[in-house]
Order: sequence, then structure tokens, then C-alpha cells
Amino acid sequence: MATVVGVRFREVGKVYYFEPGQGSYALNDKVIVETVRGVECGEIAMEPKEISDEELVKPLKKIIRKANESDLKKLEDNKKKEADAFRICEQKIEKHKLDMKLVNVEYTLDGSKILFYFTADNRVDFRELVIDLAGVFRTRIELRQIGVRDEAKMLGGLGMCGRPFCCSSYMGDFQPVSIKMAKEQGLSLNPVKISGTCGRLMCCLKYEQDSYEHLLRVTPKVGAVVDTKEGRGTVTETNLLTGMLKVSLERNPNAAPISIHRHNVRVLKDGKISVNKAELDALKGIE
Repeated sequence: MATVVGVRFREVGKVYYFEPGQGSYALNDKVIVETVRGVECGEIAMEPKEISDEELVKPLKKIIRKANESDLKKLEDNKKKEADAFRICEQKIEKHKLDMKLVNVEYTLDGSKILFYFTADNRVDFRELVIDLAGVFRTRIELRQIGVRDEAKMLGGLGMCGRPFCCSSYMGDFQPVSIKMAKEQGLSLNPVKISGTCGRLMCCLKYEQDSYEHLLRVTPKVGAVVDTKEGRGTVTETNLLTGMLKVSLERNPNAAPISIHRHNVRVLKDGKISVNKAELDALKGIE
């Protein structure tokens, strides 16, 4: 076991573990730490607690100290510099005729490095751009290509539900989502209806997936052969939330299916939920 504190570097970002050392830290305290990017200022997002060694990636770095007024002044100054660097970088991108979109710029606290985040449909040869930017800013330059989900998280916005993006308002990490989840939840596989503003599958598909997986285990699927008090039949429709089924009886296949609760049937052969190749091809690129 090891005692660690959690530090976050963005308002809604991943929490990284650090050794607290001899210092005393509370939630929302600003602290100075050394990361792979350089010296940075973060915020305490998790007070000291014990974590098992299996959950840690060692060696852990120690928190250097609490941020002082000088550090906070540097942060404010860096924000202004980032706005200028963004404008200059856009001009350089246009000059070099690069097919890329600049998303964000970040200075490390000590100004030893500037990070430029961008999106692009393909690989971009930005070597000349880096040389040009290094000549302007006289410091280390790093360009990072990010995905559209990361772009949405950085920029923020409103989703189709009318609320701020989950990724930019409270989600620390992205959760894996898949077409299979949408299928299992009975949603229309229309890309417009199941993809977010970023163009990828909505993160909220993950929220209720555990409940749907449980309901799918206890509910016969479409195509299942079941026994009912009125005879054997095939499930033609299900409502996972209410547990109601529509069953077409073998003894009278041309009649309207009967409605019956899942508790009142016995499954002889269950059906399957699968995403066929045609559906996958139609939704290619939004996972």
C-alpha cells in the first residue's frame, strides 16, 4: 500500500497520482508538480488516501510544493500567451498549407515547452512548422495530434440533449462505447441519432449498459422459442424495461401475437442480438 494524492491538470481531466511527501493537502489546493511535460501547476482532486501497489504505476513523483501567488500569476500570464501563440500558429499553418485544425495551445508553468494540439484526417508532416514556431517562441515546441473526442472535451459545447458535453463537464476519462450497445438498448442505428456532436457514438450509451445487460440475461430475445400457458411460440417483440413480450403462437401463426410478461414464459431456445456486416459498414467510423 502507498499513500497518494490525486492531481488534475484540467478542469475536467484525468486524475494522476503523486506522493504527498511531508506536505498537507486539501481538495482544490493548487500544487506544483513535475510531469513528463515539465513543471506544471495542478489541483488536488483526491485527498491523501492509501492505494494498493497493483493500482499504481511506479515510480511516483512527489509534489514539489503548494502553488504561491507568483505561480498563480504565471498561470494567468501563460493564458494570455496561449491566446497569442494560437493566433501565430494558425498563421503558420496557413503559410505552410497544412491540412490540420489547431484546437488548443498550452504552456508549461515554467515556459520551457509549448504544446499545440490539432486534429487532422491524415498524418501531417509538420517538421517545417515546428522549426518555424521554435524560431518565433525560442523554446521547445511539441505538436500533438488528437482525436475528435479529445477536441470536443477541450472545446466543450452543448449536446443534442441540450446539456453541456459530458466529456467536458464531469467525465475524467472516456469510456468505451460500441454499436453493440446501441443494438442491445433497442436504439435506432441511425448515425444521426446515436452519435454526439463529435461525430462518434454518444458517451451516454455506456451509462445504462449494465442495466440493459442484466435485463437481456433475464428477458427472452426476439426470435426466442418459448412455452406459454397458451402454447409454444416465437418472440417477435420485447420491451426490456417493462418485461412485456409479443409472442406469435405456433398453433395460430396468422393471428396477432399475444402480450405476455417474461415471468410467465419458459425459454426453450433463446434468440441472439448481433450487428450484421451491412449495419457495421453503414456505421463505420463512428465508434
